[in-house]
Amino acid sequence: MVSAVFHSPELTPSPSGGGLGWGQAAAVVPAPATKAVGEVAPTPALPQRGREPSAKMPYDWRSLWLKVVPPILGFAFLIGIWAIVAIKTGSSFPSPLETLKQAIEVFSDPFYQKGPNDQGIGWNVLSSLKRVGMGFGMAALVGIPLGFMIGRFTFLSRMFNPLISLLRPVSPLAWLPIGLMVFKGANPAAIWTIFICSIWPMIINTAVGVQRVPSDYMNVARVLNLSEWKIVTKILFPAVLPYTLTGVRLAVGTAWLVIVAAEMLTGGVGIGFWVWDEWNNLNVKNIIVAIFTIGGVGLLLEFALIRLATAFTFEEVKV
Repeated sequence: MVSAVFHSPELTPSPSGGGLGWGQAAAVVPAPATKAVGEVAPTPALPQRGREPSAKMPYDWRSLWLKVVPPILGFAFLIGIWAIVAIKTGSSFPSPLETLKQAIEVFSDPFYQKGPNDQGIGWNVLSSLKRVGMGFGMAALVGIPLGFMIGRFTFLSRMFNPLISLLRPVSPLAWLPIGLMVFKGANPAAIWTIFICSIWPMIINTAVGVQRVPSDYMNVARVLNLSEWKIVTKILFPAVLPYTLTGVRLAVGTAWLVIVAAEMLTGGVGIGFWVWDEWNNLNVKNIIVAIFTIGGVGLLLEFALIRLATAFTFEEVKV
């Protein structure tokens, strides 16, 4: 139905001031349309909007530059210094290219076994990791609960703090002769050395975490009359977990550092003994390969523990 609006000429308003006079513009408003029985009113068409192109975020090239380029430059600097030293010393020190060829040969069959003293680098790394796991595991079983008790009770803190301050600065290798004398074997002596050097970071960090729990938490526990078990499991453990994981990271790094030196002195199978054996054979290329292997395994352990700490804590964990 077509509707129209009619306008009259624009005149002056009516002097009486009421209603519409001849001087006003009049508009005829159409009456609502009536539809026949059974007739369906047409649905008004909605205005079509064109699709707006999705806005694309610009790629952060600066972030990529800062993440990728500095490590590449660091490795390039190391290789450059290495190449200069190799050129200056002549054939006595292998170049990076010669070491790379030797590494490819070593890792082409890392698990060969031709006798108790002639095994691939893979077996030696696994043996070292086994010793580290045993010593580190026992240190965690003893150190973490002891750290909780030292941080929780003032009497135990005053009792053990002088002992920790006395024994912690001792070099880990100084404990190796004690282990050899007590355990009468190289393997348990190495595990003992890992244990004694790994326990201190876990004790100290756990105790510090317990002592830094807000006093309001403990006041609420006293008001609710919670048992000691609930205080430890519901209040202390969640609050202390970031500190404990930091101690674990420090401990495993120290353990992997110490096992290489311990195996050099005790012999047997292990990456430390492999390095010492290659030195006796004057095979400097294998020594450098072992150095990078030790660093790579330590880096993987550190990365795994960072991922673990990130999964169980709300704080951002950084190296």
